[in-house]
Amino acid sequence: MYKSESIRIPCVIMRSGTSKGIYFLGNHLPSDPQKRDKVILSVFGSPDARQIDGLGGADPLTSKTAIINPSSRPDADVEYTFGQVDIKSSFIDYSSNCGNISSGVGPFAISQGLVKAESPITSVRIHNTNTDKIFEAEVPVSDGIPLSEGNYQIDGVPGKGAKISLNLAGTVGSKTGRLLPTGNPSDILHIKGIGPLKVSMVDAASPMVFVRAHDIGLKGTESPAVIDQNPDILQLLEEIRTEAAVVMGIAPDRNTARQKIRAVPMVAFVAPPTDYENHLTGTTISGDSIDFVSRDMFMQIMHKTYSGTATVCTGCAAVTPGTLVHEVMGASRTSGLIRIGHPGGIIEADMIRNECGIITRAAIGRTARRIMEGYVYVPRRVLETD
Repeated sequence: MYKSESIRIPCVIMRSGTSKGIYFLGNHLPSDPQKRDKVILSVFGSPDARQIDGLGGADPLTSKTAIINPSSRPDADVEYTFGQVDIKSSFIDYSSNCGNISSGVGPFAISQGLVKAESPITSVRIHNTNTDKIFEAEVPVSDGIPLSEGNYQIDGVPGKGAKISLNLAGTVGSKTGRLLPTGNPSDILHIKGIGPLKVSMVDAASPMVFVRAHDIGLKGTESPAVIDQNPDILQLLEEIRTEAAVVMGIAPDRNTARQKIRAVPMVAFVAPPTDYENHLTGTTISGDSIDFVSRDMFMQIMHKTYSGTATVCTGCAAVTPGTLVHEVMGASRTSGLIRIGHPGGIIEADMIRNECGIITRAAIGRTARRIMEGYVYVPRRVLETD
């Protein structure tokens, strides 16, 4: 009997926040982790700079995957694993979560029948296996179907959609177990090429290291093109990231941070609020409309907008006295709406830090849309080779 040269695997492509990902039910992938990763790499077309033979978009923001399962935990509805699929190597980074891809997990789980739909809002408790943390998504629903149309707009995505609220307060200490991994709101790192550098290392949703833009010779309002085409600043930012990874206890050494833990900690450089040009639209973002500017480095290039997990972590840093983010904000607030000016617009974090210094709310608004569902074809040889 003829044996098909390909196998077909059900999947869903979703635009989630300002990212795009391929979503799988866990039981549709091989149970063996090595075979599973081979299949996912083939689906995306990695390794290849254009990902021409797969579904990846040749950009870190569109080379992401989500694997969803029912949860065995009584405090969660579903289990979710995020994977950052490398473009140029056979590597999938499972070391952190992604806030944008997280926004698609609730709608996906409802559509797949993993969570019962309840109008007008269905709350989905999500256990993220990357960080072993639980967060909650509030998904608008009508007639048992997650809504994608609505009046909520996020910068970096054309049009408007239905607002999905993600409360990620439960993700504080996502990798290190503490909001401030060293116990300090600021520390000094010794960075090759510049010497001692004051930073803030914060861990919520995804660990980050913050620096003041002027301390590394930047304004803070640079566009992705300006940074991504400057090899010297890229190298400096990677030096900061890898050094912070070791100090935060995320990686045992800098080589491991470079080779195996590439997504975290993310590096962000911050500056006081000022007017600047939105690189996506060419319009002016007023300094009066934001609390500070920040630029988030993701997978060693600048994020075109600002990642969801970075928004949560930056919001937590902003309401924590003594951090560089709190200082550049220039206000003594420890709660409220934090407005972050990013390259493509503004993103907000709804923050509450109680009198004991505990973050009780760290919420962001996102939109998501189911773009395609069907089968992706993977060459059978991918599973048959060792």
